[in-house]
Amino acid sequence: MRFIFLLVLISMASFKVQAQEDSVEKTTVTLASLYSSNVSYYGQATNEKLPYILINATVRFPVGLYLSAGSYKLLNYGRGLSETDLGAGFDYDFNEKFSTGIAYTRSFFPSNSPLLQAANENNVNFTANYSWSWLKSSFSTDYAFGKQNDIFLSLTHSKEINIGSLFNEKNALSLAPAIELVAGTRHFYETYTTKKNNRDNANGKGKSPVSPGNSSSTITTTVPADSFNLLSYNFKLPLSLSRANYLAEISYQLSILGPKAEAELKSQQSFFGLAFYYQF
Repeated sequence: MRFIFLLVLISMASFKVQAQEDSVEKTTVTLASLYSSNVSYYGQATNEKLPYILINATVRFPVGLYLSAGSYKLLNYGRGLSETDLGAGFDYDFNEKFSTGIAYTRSFFPSNSPLLQAANENNVNFTANYSWSWLKSSFSTDYAFGKQNDIFLSLTHSKEINIGSLFNEKNALSLAPAIELVAGTRHFYETYTTKKNNRDNANGKGKSPVSPGNSSSTITTTVPADSFNLLSYNFKLPLSLSRANYLAEISYQLSILGPKAEAELKSQQSFFGLAFYYQF
């Protein structure tokens, strides 16, 4: 499937090259460093708090093709890297208002990873954006597959508000409140529960399995994994300070899970984040 995806990217890139022969755009490299108070998987978070830092690099070509690589480190769990991502994508602007994008990401996790998304090492994403006169709407579809297979749909409405300048006229301050609705399946949760039971039993924590020596038999879910339900409501409030080559951001997100969320997932969660981006 990865080879098919790459062929699609190459074909789309070739098409756009013809349309931009006279373009003065250049290849850019963006470096990013981020901190978050907890891991959010489509607004879902476990009762175990997992703050992390992320380092990422993205190379974007004028034709719309881009390549990225990043690494996560959980600050209170284990040694070494907690996740490494490699990705490729393609963005296409039909006009000033409508744009689309397609991307593939391959993730690598340690065997004892506590992350919800560790069951799905592969992700294919399609996004469509439309800028109205007063807000921006974004529809996103994710197909996550690996040990499990899940699909997620997200609808986001956001509004960028220019506050003004800070320190001098070259620094722009802006606020971009957004509301996001996420629906999807929950196969990933079965693998997470199995791993958590195994970790707890290995550490001498939690209840013993019903059948000695077979801790994976104690999986409990609230709803069938195949059911497609509303997963979360996410309210986001990022405050950004930008200049020609950099952007610094402080953000807050409130996530409220849907009515059929599993008991192991926290029903309401706040996320605080700091980020810095620099483009060459």
